[in-house]
Amino acid sequence: MNLVYIGLGANLNDPVAQLRGAITALQAHNEVSNVVVSPFYASKPMGPQDQPDYVNAVAAFTTALTPDATLDVLQQIELDYGRVRKDERWGPRTLDLDILLFNQEVVETARLTVPHYGMKVREFVIYPLFDIAPELVMPCGTRIADLKQHIPANGLVPFAY
Repeated sequence: MNLVYIGLGANLNDPVAQLRGAITALQAHNEVSNVVVSPFYASKPMGPQDQPDYVNAVAAFTTALTPDATLDVLQQIELDYGRVRKDERWGPRTLDLDILLFNQEVVETARLTVPHYGMKVREFVIYPLFDIAPELVMPCGTRIADLKQHIPANGLVPFAY
């Protein structure tokens, strides 16, 4: 079985409901098991600031799927929840599901880069990831605990959902 960590984010159409729905969809998927979810966090948007704040979380699960097949599942969930892919990077979105880590594998294909290229510098990834996997070590040897210690919260606020 593969251990997968994903980032979840939304800032449109009731972001909390979007994340809850994505989690429910993951839990219901017949190729996904043992879903664990961090607390939700309110965060400032990356990129353009003229958009609503985000709600972010991290989830872990096990699956027998390959990285590409896992990406297919996540992209279908995004579509099911109204995601429209645009050229605008870091713009507002109904749902964003990113594979952060896939076991200790390094994946570089046209469709997928794992570990996620920006995860080491994003507080809205590191803090919730630390919540569910405080002892985690990335494939490069970097400890999540060390990253959390050096990345400012930048207004990140955890909340119960």
